[in-house]
Amino acid sequence: MSTADAPGPALVVGLANPGTDYEGTRHNIGWDALLELASRALPMPASFSTHKRTNCEIAQTRLAGRQVILARPRSYMNLSGGPVAAVAKYYSVPPTEVIVVHDEIDIDFGQVRLKRGGGEGGHNGLRSITSALGTRDYLRVRAGVGRPPGRMEVADYVLKRFSKLEQPDVPFLVQDAADAVELLLEHGLETAQNRVRSG
Repeated sequence: MSTADAPGPALVVGLANPGTDYEGTRHNIGWDALLELASRALPMPASFSTHKRTNCEIAQTRLAGRQVILARPRSYMNLSGGPVAAVAKYYSVPPTEVIVVHDEIDIDFGQVRLKRGGGEGGHNGLRSITSALGTRDYLRVRAGVGRPPGRMEVADYVLKRFSKLEQPDVPFLVQDAADAVELLLEHGLETAQNRVRSG
């Protein structure tokens, strides 16, 4: 069954670190995409509230004709799995209906790619989610942030804000990631992948 055909709600997770120190960093692009999705909700933008039982910020809404739970773990990135598993259990969302939006250094800046399953590529947030869900069989919206320059450590790179050269294009990356989520919700993975690649 594709995401588009599933009767129950989908869970869309935006990965990020909490706190103002991390706002606007590459690692927080998933949360930025979630805020964009919340702004698109009809008949009015969705608002987030703290869900103490799952340690997430949650907004329930409809997107692309589907009931959707938008969630950001309030934990740090490398501990995202516990809150994600908790909110999935609370709303009875199977792992196959979980969509995780995250930064991806192995994709050029500004590009978005979709996949289900596979490895975590050194991404601690994904590793934590895979461990907590007990499966890799969830959907990923991979927002390309490019590789670190020179000998810069990956951890340092993803915790930095986008460069002045990149910043004008960041809103387009956020919009494209949000578009990809809506395509997944409406059409399922294969069609969404084809549309994102050709877009």
